[in-house]
Amino acid sequence: MFSCQHSGFLCTTDHLNKVILAPWVPVVGLEIHAQITSNSKLFSGSQVQFAAPPNSLVSFFDASLPGTLPVLNRRCVEAAVMTGLALNCTINKKSLFDRKHYFYADLPAGYQITQQRVPIAVNGSLSYSLCIDNKMSQMVTKTVRIKQIQLEQDSGKSLHDDARSQTLVDLNRAGVGLMEVVMEPDMCCGEEAAAAVRELQLILQTLGSSQAIMAEGQLRVDANVSVHHPGEPYGVRTEVKNINSIRFLTKAVDYEIQRQIKELENGGTVVNETRAFDSKLGCTVPMRDKEGKQDYRFMPEPNLPPLILYDAKSLPANVNHQQVVNIDWIHERLPDLPSVKRAKLVELYGILPEHSFTLVNEDGLMEFFEDVVKRTQMKPKKVIGWILSDLLSHLKQHSLTANESPISSFLLADLLNLLENGDISSSAAKQVFEELWKGEGKTPLEIVKEKQLELIQDQEELEQICQAVIDEREKEVMAIKEGNKKVINKLIGLVRKATRGRANPLLVKQILEKKLSE
Repeated sequence: MFSCQHSGFLCTTDHLNKVILAPWVPVVGLEIHAQITSNSKLFSGSQVQFAAPPNSLVSFFDASLPGTLPVLNRRCVEAAVMTGLALNCTINKKSLFDRKHYFYADLPAGYQITQQRVPIAVNGSLSYSLCIDNKMSQMVTKTVRIKQIQLEQDSGKSLHDDARSQTLVDLNRAGVGLMEVVMEPDMCCGEEAAAAVRELQLILQTLGSSQAIMAEGQLRVDANVSVHHPGEPYGVRTEVKNINSIRFLTKAVDYEIQRQIKELENGGTVVNETRAFDSKLGCTVPMRDKEGKQDYRFMPEPNLPPLILYDAKSLPANVNHQQVVNIDWIHERLPDLPSVKRAKLVELYGILPEHSFTLVNEDGLMEFFEDVVKRTQMKPKKVIGWILSDLLSHLKQHSLTANESPISSFLLADLLNLLENGDISSSAAKQVFEELWKGEGKTPLEIVKEKQLELIQDQEELEQICQAVIDEREKEVMAIKEGNKKVINKLIGLVRKATRGRANPLLVKQILEKKLSE
């Protein structure tokens, strides 16, 4: 067991076979690289496109040919400012670019242009929510401090061909604009780290500053992990590099915490090193030793002047607005962030906060829900049950998003209208849903008619069926007349069975009660 210093409750894990008696405090900080959504790279006009043919999107500057100079991409600057404002950062009106020197085959210049000394945004915060004991009804909100956001270039990509013992280099990604978001070590476990990254991902996607698709390398996470006893200084940290999935982030952080605790409990020491997460083995493995700290020889970037931003007060008169970035102008145009969307869903539709959390966090589900609500007469509180219990469970089973659902929002709305109007029973509605999921192009009404699922509306027919059930069940009838009213539910079930679920249970109950009282 280890205690979580910042959360106020205990985190438990099952990675260790033995019980760890001494409490440990894990500390987790994150560095997140988000690829900026832009048509061109940070300092060149080369196009940005995922999965383009290797080395097809490389300018002379990207290849670091002599004499080429960087030209800063305005869109990337605006995206960084927008992100900084959304994360409650102070935007530096003057920021600087630096060269970070290191040698690697996919870094043609031998250095990366970044913002080491004065980044574009500093001192922010990110609030995120997570469940306690995996219970959606028990959610806690936490806050992680944002140290800084900096603009920098991405490197190229090295593709290792083990069969031929060679490495191939693709420079398409070289020079693509990145925002590095540095989070302070305010988290204590994989679940917290994953929740913070998911909230950041939603914010970036809402802003449009990054598509943040982890599977395409547009959001990559480095996790810094250490453990120590309460009241003692922080322990030696390790860095788990390039985690490309939120699920893997949870596993990598929790594994690394347990690995360090086990090492220290066995009398060993934790080495300051870089590690990678092996998703197949479910563990972290060493990459390179960091004890001999690498000297990146940071120096000011001589080919780029300071980046100057303005607000409404400092904006010069008669300035060409296309030539400057106005912080206040960007701030006024920020869209509703995920936290605001959740609050509005609760206020507008009267749904539970945990339901709003799921709607916003699942890709496209909020828009799907709102489309259904607009098209149906059913109350939102009942619609949400169908969205979360039926639709979402099917989507999860088939690894689909709401946008990929074989049941469109208007088809689901039509189905719910049939149910709300009393044309079909709830059990029949479930059958129709299953038929709709097959994606055969039929409407709910067509399925209802084809399967003969509509409720029996003929009162006389229902009375005859009820009377037949009463005549066959003398024992149950006697029990009801002697005061055992619960037995009537059995008779209702028998009537529904005789009608193949096509009888309205409320109407059946009324008919049975009337006949039994005669």
